[in-house]
Amino acid sequence: MPDAGKMTVGGFMAHWLEQTQARVRPKTFYDYEIIARLHIVPHVGHLRLSRLTPLRIARLYADLSKTQSPRRVAQVHCLLHKALGDARKWGLISENPTDMVDAPKRPQVERKLWTPDQVAAFLRAILDGKGGRYGALFGFLLASGCRLGEALGLRWSDVDWEAGTVRIERQVTELRSKPIECPPKTRAGIRTITLPTWGVTLLRHQWLRALAEGHGDRVFCTEAGTVPLQSNVRRALRGFCAKVGLPAIRVHDLRHTSLSLLAMSGVPLKAAQQRAGHSSAQITLETYQHVLGDGDQAAAKALDRVLG
Repeated sequence: MPDAGKMTVGGFMAHWLEQTQARVRPKTFYDYEIIARLHIVPHVGHLRLSRLTPLRIARLYADLSKTQSPRRVAQVHCLLHKALGDARKWGLISENPTDMVDAPKRPQVERKLWTPDQVAAFLRAILDGKGGRYGALFGFLLASGCRLGEALGLRWSDVDWEAGTVRIERQVTELRSKPIECPPKTRAGIRTITLPTWGVTLLRHQWLRALAEGHGDRVFCTEAGTVPLQSNVRRALRGFCAKVGLPAIRVHDLRHTSLSLLAMSGVPLKAAQQRAGHSSAQITLETYQHVLGDGDQAAAKALDRVLG
């Protein structure tokens, strides 16, 4: 590594990425490299690392906000904060200048959740065979609350028909439009999920299709037996929603809708957290609060019931 006093931000980022590659997932490293190459090095790469001040970083964020989305600027901050935190631990700088800069705010993604009636219409259409190639996949995401990558990593050996459960032990992510199979991000992601009766029925329909097509152990696949591209799954869901007259939602919103149904049904937060594979209850709580609000009206009704 070059002399710390002469090292530029660009030189440091190159060394940091090299050291980081072995510690993170391939998709994560790919994202890091893109952000560093396109949004950090062209702007501040020529500066000495020791001269990267909070003021210069704030100006970087302001410049980026003119051409990039708020989400991308927030990602730049997260990566720069992480990299400069390592620079401080390695003794290259005395303090992390990003600690003295207000972090760009991430935009709140509007979650579009279906009502119970819309969910029922959605499931009727799928069970009637109107969902197309990925209808069973859409229904499974709603029944299990799984992430799309977890569902695409599911194998028939993970299904316990007698218990009506599936075991989540892997997920599929994409790198340069190529599927990569890997373990869940956290230990909480490895879990067993009990499916509702209709969820098991959907899997049985999918099993019969798999037998007819002879595609081996993968539960959800293309006609050629390969892992579907997530962009194709998203496109198929939009088309299906339009076909059956339902408001279009994202594939990930099926997971949020599943959690919202748990909240409306009074399922305890801890049980929902385990089912969703969240490492923190705070993530699950955000969905519960979105559905139930602050719970004040529910609390008043509970007191009424207690006092008769």
